[in-house]
Amino acid sequence: MLAQKLHLLRHNVLSFVSSRTGSDLTRRQYDVIVVGGGHAGTEAAAAAARLGAETLLITQKIMTIGALSCNPSLGGVGKGQLVREVDALDGLCGRAGDWAGVHFSILNRSKGPAVWGPRAQLDRERYRQFIQSELLSTPRLTVLEGSVDELLVSQPNPEEPGHHRVTGIRLVDGSHPILSSSVVLTTGTFLSGSLFMGQTTSPGGRMGDAQSCAGLSYTLKETLGLRVGRLRTGTPPRIVKESVDLSLAQLQAPDKQPTPFSFLNTHTRCKPEEQLPCYLTHTTPGVERVVRESVHLNCHIQQDTKGPRYCPSIESRVLRFPGRRHQVWLEPEGLTSDLLYPQGLSMTMPPDLQLRLLREIPALHRTPTLGPNNLSFLQKRALDPTIYATTNPFLSSLQGLWAGVNAGRTALSLPPMALSRTQSYIGVLIDDLVGRGVTEPYRMFTSRAEFRTYLRPDNADLRLTPRGFEEVGCVTLRRYKKAVSVRDGLQEALMALQSVALSSTRWREKLGNISLSENKSTTLNGLDLLQYKDVSFEMLASAFPECLSQYFEYSQRLKIEAVYRPHCEKQSREMERIRREESLSLPSDMDYLSLPVSLSQEVREILDRVRPNTLGAATRLPGMTPAGIIHLLNYVLRTGRSKDTHQFKLN
Repeated sequence: MLAQKLHLLRHNVLSFVSSRTGSDLTRRQYDVIVVGGGHAGTEAAAAAARLGAETLLITQKIMTIGALSCNPSLGGVGKGQLVREVDALDGLCGRAGDWAGVHFSILNRSKGPAVWGPRAQLDRERYRQFIQSELLSTPRLTVLEGSVDELLVSQPNPEEPGHHRVTGIRLVDGSHPILSSSVVLTTGTFLSGSLFMGQTTSPGGRMGDAQSCAGLSYTLKETLGLRVGRLRTGTPPRIVKESVDLSLAQLQAPDKQPTPFSFLNTHTRCKPEEQLPCYLTHTTPGVERVVRESVHLNCHIQQDTKGPRYCPSIESRVLRFPGRRHQVWLEPEGLTSDLLYPQGLSMTMPPDLQLRLLREIPALHRTPTLGPNNLSFLQKRALDPTIYATTNPFLSSLQGLWAGVNAGRTALSLPPMALSRTQSYIGVLIDDLVGRGVTEPYRMFTSRAEFRTYLRPDNADLRLTPRGFEEVGCVTLRRYKKAVSVRDGLQEALMALQSVALSSTRWREKLGNISLSENKSTTLNGLDLLQYKDVSFEMLASAFPECLSQYFEYSQRLKIEAVYRPHCEKQSREMERIRREESLSLPSDMDYLSLPVSLSQEVREILDRVRPNTLGAATRLPGMTPAGIIHLLNYVLRTGRSKDTHQFKLN
């Protein structure tokens, strides 16, 4: 089906749209304009259009929409949860990953399902084709090839000095202005970007592409007064697969059964037997020697620009951790590609030194092409938590989606929506970036989410899809019906499990050798029993087929729900306590810096600086976490330090 769709689009839509310029547009005003056709821009444009907003997506090159600039992969630990949440809100990347994936694996599988990380290596061409086919056939979405020269802004409001309203954009070709109620900027690495290789520097956002227009950067910095900083990132050389001695690398096979990202899919396009392997190798002392000898030729190392702490260049890793063997993953770039992506070898040294470095790794022999980027970014502290005026080019798909949602809602005179960190990883990420700002490229970890036992990849559809349809408006009816059907089926299955109740002795008779205490005399229902590690839903269904066999399709989700239900119920009670105790007063002389309670140093400093009067005021402080609030609440109630608490005890 998609292949036929792509064929028609390639011969009809693409040729028409790619030749369209600003002067050819049939309309001069849109509800939403999205600038940039990368991960964030495509999700933003699609989301705004799904809401019902007339949307214009402007990108420098139609044919690079959906291009995977660096590592052709999707998901991972923390990031896999985000992909599932984007999919639950009807975003594109999950379904695109299922279509384009060539190596699927669940990371962290040895740990609990709450922190599993769905991940896939992608076929670059397949991913790009899928995204383009979706966008170019989306109702109410127009795609325009061009460059934005400046934002059109109103004069500042006299009552709110410095506050402007963006009213549209002007293209670099000098055509008439295009007006809009909302503008979303997803400029990625193209906003005043520079490319570094050794001591050579050139403007640009990606090798072979021009940087964004200087006028756009000027508007953001000078007219709107947004603070501008610089971040850097790198990309490794690509290696010709035939030049690699794979016998000297360790084979890393994919999962035998691929797990789809999208809740709409039951299987991936790539069949299990068609998946491609990855390979693991390591650096050697020779790699460290080349790095040290080339430091004086490397602008990247000499600069103090903030780079990615969790995805550093090989130069940074060697200099920071001398004498270590560093992992290098050789990952496929597609089913028909002859290139491998060496994850872990991001570098910016001159080409001749890259060749020397590569040859110090036994499995590698030939030099690739490299184009590392020096990024320009806008601090997230300039943003509102609803992210409908986002101007940070360091955006991911989920930020683009939520920016598009609120841009569309604003244009349609609807109130903006926000997701809290108790509801989603999207909320965690937005709260972190808006409340705390960024001084380095942000990376999501499951440890950032205080309620990760609830914010699991398996239940993102139940958490977000109904709200996305009923409240937000970005979810289609088809997906909503699917989620409701799953929700109702799971609820019926849970009730059926709870209806089966036996003593421990009877359960052992029914199921055989399971680790139930012989001294346990209480009655256990099926849901209680499913919490035990050596009990599966299939075992229970075989023992009680008349009431459980019809729910086999939910077996894994039921097992996960049973395991985490006690934890989730506890967290829910804690959040309810916070809501009930919002008026609880906090002592003015509280020494937050030395408080004997589990609080991060960042949270302590926030509380010490602001010194909120009540617990409710503390919950609304930027950077304050729900876990920190719970620990603070427990301490105040336990020690009786609140005036309100003493009154409550006396009464």
